[in-house]
Amino acid sequence: MTTKRTKFGKVLLALGAAIGLSACASAPVTRDLPPGAALDAVPASVSLNALGPVDVVAINVSVPETLLVSEKNSYYPGGDIVWHGDPVGNRRDQVKAIFEAAMANGTSDMTGDRKVMLDIVVTRFHSLTPKARYTVGGVHAIQFHLQVRDAETLEVLVPSHFIKADFKGYGGAAALEAEAMGETQKVRITNQLARVIRQELAQPGSFVHENTGVIGALNQL
Repeated sequence: MTTKRTKFGKVLLALGAAIGLSACASAPVTRDLPPGAALDAVPASVSLNALGPVDVVAINVSVPETLLVSEKNSYYPGGDIVWHGDPVGNRRDQVKAIFEAAMANGTSDMTGDRKVMLDIVVTRFHSLTPKARYTVGGVHAIQFHLQVRDAETLEVLVPSHFIKADFKGYGGAAALEAEAMGETQKVRITNQLARVIRQELAQPGSFVHENTGVIGALNQL
């Protein structure tokens, strides 16, 4: 079991690394994966080849029960799932619905000859709490594993690989202005994931998350 001292040491290492770096210059059908499903990560030595035009006909999203949900309203609460953009309820179901909607939006205009399915396992969905959103802002840490299979043969076309889709979240006046225009946290996260899947299906493994500073480093712990 990880001790508090070990966790604290990891935080210090992440902060040190981050500070050091800063000093340098038709809708798809969804089918559930088994609860707690995991995908084998692709080795670094395996290349992710381009798919060519595809038609996404199934989206399988798993939000494992092993992910820790936090409802704490602090600047940076612990937990794998931190989500306050929906009414209080089953956060895993809410995260699953966001991923399904985003992936459907991002692939809805794809009309390739090859029919494929997406297998997605969420590993982190750490958004902003109200306290952070209406003051300092922060980072939406949205992370998952993606695998692409042929919908007919079930052949793995793109092996499972980790995607870190983190991006900066608005705070204070900027958050209020965005919300007044309908650009809620859910809208921004949905749009981000739609962009990510479009890029990943065009060239697997090509998405690079934006630089999110010290908080971004903490989100790797």
